[in-house]
Amino acid sequence: MRRTRVLTAVLALAAGLLTGGPPALAAAPPDRPAAAADAPARSALAADTYTWKNARIDGGGFVPGIVFNRSERNLAYARTDIGGAYRWQEQTKSWTPLLDSVGWDDWGHTGVVSLASDPVDPDRVYAAAGTYTNDWDPNNGAVLRSADRGASWRKADLPFKLGGNMPGRGMGERLAVDPHRNSVLYLGAPSGKGLWRSTDSGASWSKVTAFPNPGTYVQDPGDTSGYASDNQGIVWVTFDESTGTPGSATRTIYVGVADTENAVYRSTDAGATWQRVAGQPTGQLAHKGVLDTENGHLYLAYSDKGGPYDGGKGRLWRYTTATGTWTDISPVAEADTYYGFSGLTVDRQNPGTLMATAYSSWWPDTQIFRSTDSGATWTQAWDYSSYPNRANRYTMDVSSVPWLTWGANPSPPEQTPKLGWMTEALEIDPFDPDRMMYGTGATVYGTENLTNWDRDTTFTITPMVRGLEETAVNDLVSPPSGAPLLSGLLDIGGFRHTDLTKVPSILTKVPSMMFTQPNFTATTSLDFAESHPDTVVRAGDLDSGPHIAFSTDNGAHWFAGTDPSGVSGGGTVAAGADGSRFVWSPRGAGVHHTTGFGTSWSASSGIPEGAVVESDRVDPKTFYGFRSGKFYVSTDGGATFTASPATGLPSGDSVRFKALPGAKGDIWLAGGESGGTYGLWHSTNGGQSFTELQGVDEADTVGFGKAAPGASYQTVFTSAKIDGVRGIFRSTDQGRSWTRINDDAHQWGWTGAAITGDPRVYGRVYVATNGRGIVYGDTSDTGGGDDGGGGTDPDPDPEPTGACKVTYEITNQWSDGFQAQVQVTNTGPDAWKGWSLAWSFADGQRVSQLWNGVHAQSGPAVTVRNADWNGTVAAGSSVGFGFTASRSATNTEPAAFALDGRACTVA
Repeated sequence: MRRTRVLTAVLALAAGLLTGGPPALAAAPPDRPAAAADAPARSALAADTYTWKNARIDGGGFVPGIVFNRSERNLAYARTDIGGAYRWQEQTKSWTPLLDSVGWDDWGHTGVVSLASDPVDPDRVYAAAGTYTNDWDPNNGAVLRSADRGASWRKADLPFKLGGNMPGRGMGERLAVDPHRNSVLYLGAPSGKGLWRSTDSGASWSKVTAFPNPGTYVQDPGDTSGYASDNQGIVWVTFDESTGTPGSATRTIYVGVADTENAVYRSTDAGATWQRVAGQPTGQLAHKGVLDTENGHLYLAYSDKGGPYDGGKGRLWRYTTATGTWTDISPVAEADTYYGFSGLTVDRQNPGTLMATAYSSWWPDTQIFRSTDSGATWTQAWDYSSYPNRANRYTMDVSSVPWLTWGANPSPPEQTPKLGWMTEALEIDPFDPDRMMYGTGATVYGTENLTNWDRDTTFTITPMVRGLEETAVNDLVSPPSGAPLLSGLLDIGGFRHTDLTKVPSILTKVPSMMFTQPNFTATTSLDFAESHPDTVVRAGDLDSGPHIAFSTDNGAHWFAGTDPSGVSGGGTVAAGADGSRFVWSPRGAGVHHTTGFGTSWSASSGIPEGAVVESDRVDPKTFYGFRSGKFYVSTDGGATFTASPATGLPSGDSVRFKALPGAKGDIWLAGGESGGTYGLWHSTNGGQSFTELQGVDEADTVGFGKAAPGASYQTVFTSAKIDGVRGIFRSTDQGRSWTRINDDAHQWGWTGAAITGDPRVYGRVYVATNGRGIVYGDTSDTGGGDDGGGGTDPDPDPEPTGACKVTYEITNQWSDGFQAQVQVTNTGPDAWKGWSLAWSFADGQRVSQLWNGVHAQSGPAVTVRNADWNGTVAAGSSVGFGFTASRSATNTEPAAFALDGRACTVA
């Protein structure tokens, strides 16, 4: 899956999938000014026991490595680039997270660049952790070691950084355990740091000074950020098991290096000396090196780039260890490749059987290759029957994770769901030739009848990803009615979660569903109208298309708005309390405001470009903004803003703030940065002044939930450091006292993007993580809450109750067009004095001519307003209009209509 994050001032705090990370974290709390005289006194910090779960999405990010233990059946691990590591649970066919204990200060250790499972002592597992090698991650990497299969860890700090989310992260494995003397491990380092060795089971590490080549390949030498210009280093280590005996170090070791001219090295004396393997191919990088000791073959998968998303040419090679012979065993001619090879694996039960992937082939799909004769001949997962039609050896069943189709309807030879992309990790179970798993940019797929391939019958691919939650979360909102949670995510846009225990769908008739029409590559901001929560707005990033969308049915269906000139990214957006107007601060353009649903925007004055914007939750005309230490207020619907006289706020832009529902002008503001003003502030006068809360050393998010029993003020939640302790905190008394509600086993690295309570369930809190998905917690004070299912949303997708009914009828249709008639009935008690009906087309239809009304269309979104003579519609009466439009092969009827912002019943 694509990872296209670009940092903005608004999102500077959000840890990035591609081009950014959390800000440098404070080593110690900055000096605190004396609290205001009226600041509430605080009691001692308390603690509470919470039950923590994920709001299920299943997957959502890149899985660059899957490792099976070679000595114990069903013991497998997966590594992710930003979301930690997981262990497979065979009984439940699910994954268990292993690095939730990584805390705020060590957030980079949620990026895992390599894993190794000890083949001698299966209880032992190792993880090479660190997210970025440039200054986005201020800390060095570490090797984490566990003697209880990842239930607990000890850490060995390294004198250099590791890059779990850097270019080349799909190569490997860089970390390896000697299969004969398991106290010996090797680690390939990036950044020119060379090859490292441990002789005490990972407790300490030293550089192998005899190793001659630290690597030379960089993706982009001109990248000044250091992200693409880092030397990708040593990329894999493989032991030749045939050259050792139990208790003695393995004699022959092969090492892959990111160097297109010198990619493979070997030691035959247990790592004392090293030589470049003679006769090796040049011009490409060896992504994988897998040894079949039974037949004496080292297989190598090559690409001209480091991956995981680039790569234009590739080869597969076989090296015969006994004779030194190199053989090109590529399944296609090099001229026919437009991708690199990776995903290399050997069937340990049938060592002459091997597989590889065309990891960087996005269009029309990835390819998987299989050979049963040591690479002499190959078959493919799919072939062309007659172009553009495909004949697949497999069937795909994604019913357990239906959003993986993305709601796409591609033209052949593309299919949905795709077989994958960024397919660098593919492994055949060493104990079961029928089971194979592979990672993609969005999920883990697998099969349990793989050998059907060899019998020319189809095998079934399904998601094998349950429990592996890897989304990076930008924003979360919990409306007072409808779905309990709406999420804004990187890469996959976001979801309407009506049941936290179930995976959302892509189907429009399923209430818990993925945001589409448009499907943003990243949703950067979400909001709903406090007094009309069915009205929802989201802003986000999209390579081509609008950057804002609206819903009038609580996020079940969406239609796109239009962009002001210059917009290049989503930024932040706020909905007026009654849903009648919106304020948007997109990237690339200044702050803008609109009435209605964004068909036209007007520039706001008095507020700088890039400001974070929010709405008052009571007054529909009051909006707020923050930029560079200044707070801004608008009382005319966002047309004009005035700088507040408030002082003492953070000077930077790493700030989030929220207005309290039900209380006009009640605002909480969190943020700051290392070395400067950093904390939590509260205003009860619409931002004219703020009081800093005592004891809050640092705070990064703030949100509200249902008031505690007997309390009148809503519960406040924050991700913060309070009294020197980092964690997730709750206050039921307006910040006078705080309760830490997470524990050291549940920290999830960086949690600074968003937090919100649930207005319907006391104590429930939703926490945004950077790679571990959406975490929600329930307090033991109420028995842990319900299970997150439908009990929070008893009627998750009710029939619209707006005072209108729409009948949409296609009256005529031809090859590239159609005619339709629409009737709108006033089912309310009052007459309409003018009307405006909005809907969104699903299949690219375009209105060409319309009668009995005035229409406008932007992308799929259509708005029809009354003509001069039919604006008044009495209660119980109807008004109609017709139109002609162009269409493609599919002509889906609109599923939802909104009249002046209110959802209509669809007849």
